Amino acid sequence: MRKSLHNLSDVNEIINRIHLLHENSPRKWGSMTVSQMMVHCAKILEVPNKNLQLRHPHFLIRLIGVATKYELRIFNNGIPHNMPTFKEVIVNETCDFLESKRYLLATLDEYVWNASQNNLPKTHQLFGKMTKFDWGFLEYKHLHHHLKQFNV
Repeated sequence: MRKSLHNLSDVNEIINRIHLLHENSPRKWGSMTVSQMMVHCAKILEVPNKNLQLRHPHFLIRLIGVATKYELRIFNNGIPHNMPTFKEVIVNETCDFLESKRYLLATLDEYVWNASQNNLPKTHQLFGKMTKFDWGFLEYKHLHHHLKQFNV
């Protein structure tokens, strides 16, 4: 079975891994600090929480996004390192560690609530049509990717 933010044990695993982070957690790749990563992950969760609207990507980029969604679903691959992302979720500013952690945990909690109420969007700007399965699976994959980035 694929891991998902719709499975309580998988959510608890993510929460426990978030609690393993510390202000000086070393990264394996990329340029974000651990605090910036947590804000970035929270912003990604704000999309299915309907608190953040992403811009519409170029048609060809969207085709790649839809294909990527199906590739991840079929092969259960990881997300490649240093992938480009939407400007709306890029975090360049200095972030407070404890505030960033609280923001991520609160946003994750809001996501779990929205999912339990079947209140997730039907589409994503990059991935196209989305099911509840798609949201839980892809959001788990994203968090897992960035927690691995910081060795947890």
